[in-house]
Amino acid sequence: MMTTVILFASFFLLLLIGVPIGIALGAASLLAIAYIPFLNFDMYALGLVSGIDSFTLIAVVLFTLAGSLMAQGGISRRLIAVADRAFGRAPGDLGTVTIMSCLFFAAISGTGSATVAAIGLALIPALVERGYDRAYAGAMVASAGGLGVMIPPSVVMIVYAVAAGVSVTALFMAGVVPGIVIALTLIVYNILHRRRARHEGQAEPAKRGSLLVALNEAKLALAMPLVVLGGIYSGVVTPTESSAVAVVYALIVSCFVYRELPLRTVPKIMLESALLVSAVLVIIGASVAFGRIIALEKIPSELAQFVLSLTDSKYLVLLAALVLLLIVGTFLETLAAIVILTPVLLPIMLQLGVDPVHFGIVMIVALAIGFVTPPLGANLFMAAQVGGIPFDKIARRILPWVAAMFVALLIITYVPWLSLVLPENLLGYGR
Repeated sequence: MMTTVILFASFFLLLLIGVPIGIALGAASLLAIAYIPFLNFDMYALGLVSGIDSFTLIAVVLFTLAGSLMAQGGISRRLIAVADRAFGRAPGDLGTVTIMSCLFFAAISGTGSATVAAIGLALIPALVERGYDRAYAGAMVASAGGLGVMIPPSVVMIVYAVAAGVSVTALFMAGVVPGIVIALTLIVYNILHRRRARHEGQAEPAKRGSLLVALNEAKLALAMPLVVLGGIYSGVVTPTESSAVAVVYALIVSCFVYRELPLRTVPKIMLESALLVSAVLVIIGASVAFGRIIALEKIPSELAQFVLSLTDSKYLVLLAALVLLLIVGTFLETLAAIVILTPVLLPIMLQLGVDPVHFGIVMIVALAIGFVTPPLGANLFMAAQVGGIPFDKIARRILPWVAAMFVALLIITYVPWLSLVLPENLLGYGR
């Protein structure tokens, strides 16, 4: 019991005083190891190394690099043009275009921050020109940017698959329909808001054939998710191998076809991506040692027995898990939350008969809402930065978007068919 108190009390105390999450996890683990007489510090070193010694985690590095190449190589701009021609006349005009652009880019980026940066830089100024409030526009992009971790390929899905021991391919396929549900929910909210405000932005009339022109110009960009995901689902490549394909594809298209990314800038992009991913890998490695101490203390099994002694209702336990995930997502980075909470919550869900792939999607969507929920709100900070918006203003405008995403989360949670229909019918999952 005392070990558990030391572990969690020191971890949260370090977070409160502003220590980075990876270092806080490591320091808390070392303090707990020092208290346990039969453990030594070799366990921490072993956990740190084994936590990142994973073939699957290579995909995290490569998908991040691919997203950076696409954001700066003209691919995102062409996807936005297609969305504008296809949905510019739809209700909600440019708001619908923005959300659909995030959906398109999410299918090739794998991360939420890359989606917000790529789409926000182009569309927040355009939304303001169409009559949207700047803070509202920033909140919209921040919310839709969460699709970056919900639509495959997703870095967060890969990390959950490693932590839970489930198929990455099944998880990728399971995220497609829930991601579309989230996007449609955001589009409906924007339409209702615009009608209620009686401030309809006017979309520029689409010229005859302009959609075909945009599709022709973006054909290589649109083919990328087909190449990457098609290779995975057909079994030609593994998810990790597909991430390498994504990097090569993005590099060739951006540098040699579109010619918008000079080769001399590629090393800088690689360095920036490496620095970004290194922080993630430190968190993952430190979380493994943290999780092993949790397992030694039998916290998951004891928590499972405690919860099940209170109620055996799957629906109530799922609701309690959602509340916990939403709270955790407000202050803990999503990847860290995945690796810490998966070994705690998943055993409970398995005892209640909840499918691990379905729960993975529920967990990822719930934590993705944390991307836009203060005080952490990584997507909020990114949208505020690229849109030149004071953080307090965008934080106030995000609340209705969070409420809309929560409604979609409840639907996804209590209708597991949405998550499992594709992997069951196309992969034979669960048979």
